[in-house]
Amino acid sequence: MLYMLSLIDEEPNWEEVSPDDMQAMVDEMGKYNDELKEAGVMVDGHGLRGRDTASVVRFSGDETTVTDGPFAETKEQLMGFWIIEAANLDEALEWTKKAPLQEAAIEVRPLVEEQGEEDEKFSGEKILSRVKDPTRG
Repeated sequence: MLYMLSLIDEEPNWEEVSPDDMQAMVDEMGKYNDELKEAGVMVDGHGLRGRDTASVVRFSGDETTVTDGPFAETKEQLMGFWIIEAANLDEALEWTKKAPLQEAAIEVRPLVEEQGEEDEKFSGEKILSRVKDPTRG
């Protein structure tokens, strides 16, 4: 089963982080990512650019609006994610606990993978088909 691990943390003031500290964080996260890859569980993963680069598209009936900034006005932000393949939630949680973090949270959530796994209207395939062609039901 596929799981999304969403890294939630306060965005640091990067000007206050020394180059040595930054390199240490990058190295530790690189080791964790390498461990996930070597074990064959990592499907994908990326860090996200700062919240000042975010845009939000909101839908209301036939209207859409675009605003700058993160989805929610909060100190905690989505900082990055991993998609991993694990046999079950317990295995996904064990991999998550190995993340080299001092102060943060990771939300672990299973992905909807196959039609029929959840209610059909929420299947990943059906949602993607609507994104590609909104006229399809």
